[in-house]
Amino acid sequence: MKVRVLYHDHCFDGAASAALFSRFSAEKFYNGADYHYTGMAHKASQLFDDGLFDGHENAIVDFKYSNSDRVTWWFDHHQSAFLCHEDQLDYESKKDARKFYFDPGYRSCTEFIAHIARSVYGYEAADLSDLVHWAGIIDGALYKSATEAVAMAEPAMKLTLVIEAVKGSEMVQRIIRMMQRQPLETIMADAEVQAAFQPLYERHLRSIDVIGHTGHCAAGVVYFDVADYDMEGYNKFVPYSLFPQATYTVSVSLSSFRTKVSVGSNPWAPEEPTHNLATICERYGGGGHPRVGAISFERGQLEEARRVAREIAAELRGE
Repeated sequence: MKVRVLYHDHCFDGAASAALFSRFSAEKFYNGADYHYTGMAHKASQLFDDGLFDGHENAIVDFKYSNSDRVTWWFDHHQSAFLCHEDQLDYESKKDARKFYFDPGYRSCTEFIAHIARSVYGYEAADLSDLVHWAGIIDGALYKSATEAVAMAEPAMKLTLVIEAVKGSEMVQRIIRMMQRQPLETIMADAEVQAAFQPLYERHLRSIDVIGHTGHCAAGVVYFDVADYDMEGYNKFVPYSLFPQATYTVSVSLSSFRTKVSVGSNPWAPEEPTHNLATICERYGGGGHPRVGAISFERGQLEEARRVAREIAAELRGE
Protein backbone atom coordinates (compact mmCIF):
# COMPACT_ATOMS: atom_id res chain seq x y z
CA MET A 1 0.00 0.00 0.00
CA LYS A 2 1.28 3.45 -0.95
CA VAL A 3 0.65 6.56 1.15
CA ARG A 4 1.55 9.89 -0.45
CA VAL A 5 2.16 12.79 1.95
CA LEU A 6 2.33 16.34 0.60
CA TYR A 7 3.86 18.75 3.11
CA HIS A 8 5.04 22.37 3.28
CA ASP A 9 8.62 22.06 2.09
CA HIS A 10 11.60 23.82 3.70
CA CYS A 11 9.61 24.47 6.87
CA PHE A 12 10.27 22.88 10.27
CA ASP A 13 6.54 22.66 11.03
CA GLY A 14 5.90 21.17 7.60
CA ALA A 15 8.54 18.48 8.12
CA ALA A 16 7.43 17.78 11.69
CA SER A 17 3.79 17.57 10.53
CA ALA A 18 4.73 15.02 7.86
CA ALA A 19 6.71 13.01 10.41
CA LEU A 20 3.99 12.99 13.06
CA PHE A 21 1.22 12.24 10.56
CA SER A 22 3.25 9.35 9.11
CA ARG A 23 3.92 7.82 12.53
CA PHE A 24 0.30 8.25 13.64
CA SER A 25 -1.35 7.00 10.46
CA ALA A 26 1.05 4.05 10.06
CA GLU A 27 0.48 2.82 13.61
CA LYS A 28 -3.26 3.52 13.66
CA PHE A 29 -4.36 2.76 10.08
CA TYR A 30 -1.69 1.70 7.57
CA ASN A 31 0.70 -0.72 9.23
CA GLY A 32 3.38 -1.75 6.73
CA ALA A 33 2.45 0.92 4.17
CA ASP A 34 5.09 2.51 1.95
CA TYR A 35 5.26 6.27 2.60
CA HIS A 36 6.32 8.73 -0.12
CA TYR A 37 6.77 12.48 0.33
CA THR A 38 6.26 15.51 -1.89
CA GLY A 39 7.46 18.93 -0.76
CA MET A 40 5.10 21.74 -1.70
CA ALA A 41 6.03 25.41 -2.16
CA HIS A 42 3.80 28.43 -2.57
CA LYS A 43 4.05 29.55 -6.18
CA ALA A 44 2.43 32.21 -8.30
CA SER A 45 0.83 29.55 -10.52
CA GLN A 46 -1.71 26.83 -9.67
CA LEU A 47 -0.41 24.61 -6.88
CA PHE A 48 -2.02 21.24 -7.50
CA ASP A 49 -2.73 18.78 -10.27
CA ASP A 50 -4.19 15.31 -9.82
CA GLY A 51 -0.90 13.66 -10.78
CA LEU A 52 0.45 14.59 -7.36
CA PHE A 53 -2.02 12.25 -5.67
CA ASP A 54 -0.70 8.86 -6.76
CA GLY A 55 -1.11 6.96 -3.50
CA HIS A 56 -3.80 4.60 -2.30
CA GLU A 57 -4.13 7.20 0.46
CA ASN A 58 -3.14 10.84 -0.11
CA ALA A 59 -2.54 13.38 2.64
CA ILE A 60 -1.76 17.11 2.71
CA VAL A 61 -0.26 18.54 5.91
CA ASP A 62 0.58 22.16 6.75
CA PHE A 63 -0.37 23.30 3.26
CA LYS A 64 -3.29 24.64 1.27
CA TYR A 65 -6.46 22.72 0.54
CA SER A 66 -6.93 20.75 -2.67
CA ASN A 67 -10.38 19.92 -4.02
CA SER A 68 -9.13 16.70 -5.62
CA ASP A 69 -11.33 13.72 -4.81
CA ARG A 70 -8.15 11.68 -4.34
CA VAL A 71 -7.20 13.52 -1.14
CA THR A 72 -8.17 11.48 1.93
CA TRP A 73 -6.43 13.42 4.75
CA TRP A 74 -5.90 17.17 5.18
CA PHE A 75 -4.51 19.14 8.11
CA ASP A 76 -3.82 22.89 8.09
CA HIS A 77 -3.71 25.85 10.45
CA HIS A 78 -3.12 28.80 8.11
CA GLN A 79 -5.67 31.59 7.77
CA SER A 80 -5.08 31.49 4.01
CA ALA A 81 -5.75 27.76 3.61
CA PHE A 82 -8.04 27.97 0.58
CA LEU A 83 -7.02 29.02 -2.91
CA CYS A 84 -10.53 30.30 -3.62
CA HIS A 85 -13.99 30.48 -2.09
CA GLU A 86 -15.06 27.43 -4.11
CA ASP A 87 -12.37 25.38 -2.38
CA GLN A 88 -13.70 26.40 1.01
CA LEU A 89 -17.20 25.32 -0.03
CA ASP A 90 -15.74 22.02 -1.27
CA TYR A 91 -14.07 21.51 2.13
CA GLU A 92 -17.32 22.22 3.96
CA SER A 93 -19.15 19.66 1.81
CA LYS A 94 -16.51 16.93 2.32
CA LYS A 95 -15.14 17.41 5.83
CA ASP A 96 -17.66 15.17 7.60
CA ALA A 97 -17.16 12.27 5.19
CA ARG A 98 -13.35 12.50 5.03
CA LYS A 99 -10.49 13.06 7.43
CA PHE A 100 -10.18 16.81 6.84
CA TYR A 101 -9.14 19.04 9.75
CA PHE A 102 -8.67 22.80 9.78
CA ASP A 103 -8.11 25.20 12.68
CA PRO A 104 -6.28 28.52 12.18
CA GLY A 105 -6.18 28.98 15.94
CA TYR A 106 -3.25 26.58 16.33
CA ARG A 107 0.32 27.90 16.45
CA SER A 108 1.68 24.91 14.54
CA CYS A 109 0.19 22.22 12.35
CA THR A 110 2.21 19.62 14.27
CA GLU A 111 0.46 20.60 17.51
CA PHE A 112 -2.88 20.44 15.67
CA ILE A 113 -2.19 16.93 14.32
CA ALA A 114 -1.12 15.79 17.79
CA HIS A 115 -4.40 17.17 19.20
CA ILE A 116 -6.58 15.47 16.56
CA ALA A 117 -4.69 12.17 16.85
CA ARG A 118 -5.18 12.19 20.62
CA SER A 119 -8.74 13.57 20.91
CA VAL A 120 -10.36 11.94 17.87
CA TYR A 121 -8.38 8.73 17.42
CA GLY A 122 -7.01 8.05 20.91
CA TYR A 123 -3.41 8.03 19.65
CA GLU A 124 -0.36 9.63 21.21
CA ALA A 125 3.37 9.15 20.51
CA ALA A 126 4.88 10.22 23.83
CA ASP A 127 8.42 9.99 22.47
CA LEU A 128 7.60 12.71 19.91
CA SER A 129 6.52 15.26 22.54
CA ASP A 130 9.77 17.20 22.07
CA LEU A 131 9.17 17.41 18.30
CA VAL A 132 5.64 18.75 18.91
CA HIS A 133 6.96 21.18 21.54
CA TRP A 134 9.61 22.65 19.23
CA ALA A 135 7.23 22.90 16.27
CA GLY A 136 5.08 25.16 18.43
CA ILE A 137 8.03 27.30 19.49
CA ILE A 138 9.47 27.62 15.97
CA ASP A 139 6.22 28.20 14.07
CA GLY A 140 4.86 30.41 16.85
CA ALA A 141 8.13 32.39 17.17
CA LEU A 142 8.10 31.82 20.94
CA TYR A 143 11.79 32.52 21.48
CA LYS A 144 12.84 34.62 24.45
CA SER A 145 14.51 37.18 22.19
CA ALA A 146 15.62 37.83 18.63
CA THR A 147 19.19 37.19 19.76
CA GLU A 148 18.23 33.68 20.92
CA ALA A 149 16.44 32.99 17.63
CA VAL A 150 19.44 34.10 15.56
CA ALA A 151 22.04 32.31 17.72
CA MET A 152 20.40 28.91 17.06
CA ALA A 153 21.92 27.18 20.09
CA GLU A 154 19.35 24.36 20.35
CA PRO A 155 19.37 21.28 18.06
CA ALA A 156 15.85 22.10 16.86
CA MET A 157 16.94 25.57 15.77
CA LYS A 158 20.00 24.23 13.95
CA LEU A 159 17.77 21.68 12.26
CA THR A 160 15.42 24.48 11.22
CA LEU A 161 18.29 26.14 9.36
CA VAL A 162 19.02 22.92 7.44
CA ILE A 163 15.36 22.34 6.60
CA GLU A 164 14.76 25.93 5.47
CA ALA A 165 17.96 26.55 3.53
CA VAL A 166 19.16 23.23 2.06
CA LYS A 167 18.75 22.89 -1.71
CA GLY A 168 16.19 20.39 -2.95
CA SER A 169 13.89 18.13 -0.93
CA GLU A 170 16.01 15.00 -0.51
CA MET A 171 17.63 16.05 2.78
CA VAL A 172 14.33 17.36 4.16
CA GLN A 173 12.63 14.06 3.42
CA ARG A 174 15.50 12.17 5.04
CA ILE A 175 14.97 14.30 8.14
CA ILE A 176 11.21 13.61 8.02
CA ARG A 177 11.91 9.88 8.17
CA MET A 178 14.36 10.35 11.03
CA MET A 179 11.94 12.59 12.96
CA GLN A 180 9.44 9.74 13.23
CA ARG A 181 11.65 7.81 15.66
CA GLN A 182 14.76 9.79 16.63
CA PRO A 183 15.29 12.68 19.06
CA LEU A 184 16.19 16.02 17.49
CA GLU A 185 19.70 16.02 18.99
CA THR A 186 20.36 12.59 17.44
CA ILE A 187 19.19 13.82 14.04
CA MET A 188 21.37 16.93 14.33
CA ALA A 189 24.40 14.76 15.17
CA ASP A 190 23.95 12.70 11.99
CA ALA A 191 26.99 13.05 9.72
CA GLU A 192 25.00 13.99 6.59
CA VAL A 193 22.90 16.54 8.47
CA GLN A 194 26.05 18.05 9.99
CA ALA A 195 27.67 18.24 6.56
CA ALA A 196 24.67 20.19 5.29
CA PHE A 197 24.52 22.41 8.38
CA GLN A 198 28.08 23.75 8.47
CA PRO A 199 28.11 25.70 5.15
CA LEU A 200 24.54 26.87 5.76
CA TYR A 201 25.54 28.23 9.16
CA GLU A 202 28.45 30.12 7.61
CA ARG A 203 26.02 31.58 5.06
CA HIS A 204 23.68 32.48 7.92
CA LEU A 205 26.44 34.52 9.53
CA ARG A 206 27.10 36.30 6.21
CA SER A 207 23.37 37.01 5.81
CA ILE A 208 23.41 39.05 9.01
CA ASP A 209 25.91 41.41 7.38
CA VAL A 210 23.91 41.55 4.14
CA ILE A 211 20.60 42.37 5.87
CA GLY A 212 22.34 44.93 8.05
CA HIS A 213 23.86 46.54 4.95
CA THR A 214 20.73 46.52 2.74
CA GLY A 215 18.04 47.09 5.37
CA HIS A 216 16.70 50.35 6.73
CA CYS A 217 14.04 51.04 9.34
CA ALA A 218 11.52 53.88 9.12
CA ALA A 219 8.35 54.39 11.18
CA GLY A 220 8.70 50.93 12.71
CA VAL A 221 9.07 49.05 9.40
CA VAL A 222 12.28 47.35 8.25
CA TYR A 223 12.56 47.07 4.48
CA PHE A 224 15.29 45.16 2.66
CA ASP A 225 15.80 43.70 -0.79
CA VAL A 226 18.18 40.74 -1.13
CA ALA A 227 17.12 39.58 -4.59
CA ASP A 228 20.65 40.24 -5.84
CA TYR A 229 22.17 37.96 -3.17
CA ASP A 230 22.11 34.20 -2.52
CA MET A 231 19.69 34.60 0.37
CA GLU A 232 17.03 31.92 -0.08
CA GLY A 233 15.97 30.55 3.30
CA TYR A 234 17.53 33.20 5.57
CA ASN A 235 16.65 33.41 9.27
CA LYS A 236 13.57 35.65 9.49
CA PHE A 237 14.53 36.92 12.96
CA VAL A 238 17.77 38.56 11.82
CA PRO A 239 16.03 41.89 10.99
CA TYR A 240 14.63 42.12 14.52
CA SER A 241 18.02 41.47 16.08
CA LEU A 242 19.51 44.25 13.93
CA PHE A 243 16.55 46.65 14.22
CA PRO A 244 14.91 45.93 17.61
CA GLN A 245 12.84 49.12 17.31
CA ALA A 246 10.92 47.65 14.37
CA THR A 247 7.35 46.38 14.54
CA TYR A 248 7.22 44.96 11.00
CA THR A 249 9.56 43.72 8.29
CA VAL A 250 9.02 43.62 4.52
CA SER A 251 11.56 41.98 2.22
CA VAL A 252 12.11 40.83 -1.36
CA SER A 253 14.10 37.69 -2.21
CA LEU A 254 14.68 35.49 -5.22
CA SER A 255 14.86 31.68 -5.38
CA SER A 256 15.23 29.13 -8.14
CA PHE A 257 11.47 29.02 -8.79
CA ARG A 258 9.94 32.28 -7.56
CA THR A 259 10.31 35.86 -6.43
CA LYS A 260 9.04 36.25 -2.89
CA VAL A 261 7.77 39.13 -0.81
CA SER A 262 7.92 38.29 2.91
CA VAL A 263 5.99 40.27 5.50
CA GLY A 264 6.47 39.71 9.22
CA SER A 265 5.91 41.21 12.64
CA ASN A 266 8.39 41.45 15.48
CA PRO A 267 7.46 39.07 18.36
CA TRP A 268 9.36 41.41 20.71
CA ALA A 269 8.11 44.69 19.21
CA PRO A 270 8.03 47.77 21.43
CA GLU A 271 4.52 48.37 20.05
CA GLU A 272 1.91 45.65 19.60
CA PRO A 273 1.36 44.85 15.87
CA THR A 274 -2.14 45.80 14.75
CA HIS A 275 -2.21 44.73 11.09
CA ASN A 276 -3.35 41.27 9.95
CA LEU A 277 -0.51 40.40 7.59
CA ALA A 278 -2.24 37.39 6.06
CA THR A 279 -5.14 39.60 5.02
CA ILE A 280 -2.76 42.14 3.47
CA CYS A 281 -0.92 39.40 1.54
CA GLU A 282 -4.20 37.85 0.36
CA ARG A 283 -4.91 41.05 -1.58
CA TYR A 284 -1.91 40.24 -3.79
CA GLY A 285 -2.54 36.49 -4.10
CA GLY A 286 -0.52 35.45 -1.06
CA GLY A 287 -1.44 34.63 2.53
CA GLY A 288 -0.19 33.15 5.78
CA HIS A 289 -0.91 33.94 9.44
CA PRO A 290 -2.05 37.20 11.06
CA ARG A 291 1.54 37.87 12.22
CA VAL A 292 3.48 36.57 9.20
CA GLY A 293 2.69 36.23 5.51
CA ALA A 294 4.18 36.02 2.04
CA ILE A 295 3.39 36.53 -1.63
CA SER A 296 4.88 34.49 -4.46
CA PHE A 297 5.59 35.90 -7.93
CA GLU A 298 7.14 34.32 -11.00
CA ARG A 299 10.92 34.70 -11.22
CA GLY A 300 10.52 37.22 -14.04
CA GLN A 301 8.26 39.45 -11.93
CA LEU A 302 10.98 40.92 -9.73
CA GLU A 303 10.04 44.54 -10.43
CA GLU A 304 6.36 43.81 -9.73
CA ALA A 305 7.35 42.12 -6.45
CA ARG A 306 9.43 45.16 -5.51
CA ARG A 307 6.50 47.47 -6.27
CA VAL A 308 4.16 45.41 -4.07
CA ALA A 309 6.74 45.23 -1.27
CA ARG A 310 7.17 49.00 -1.28
CA GLU A 311 3.39 49.44 -1.29
CA ILE A 312 2.94 47.14 1.71
CA ALA A 313 5.81 48.79 3.59
CA ALA A 314 4.16 52.20 3.03
CA GLU A 315 0.84 50.87 4.32
CA LEU A 316 2.46 49.44 7.45
CA ARG A 317 4.21 52.77 8.04
CA GLY A 318 0.82 54.49 7.89
CA GLU A 319 1.59 56.51 4.76
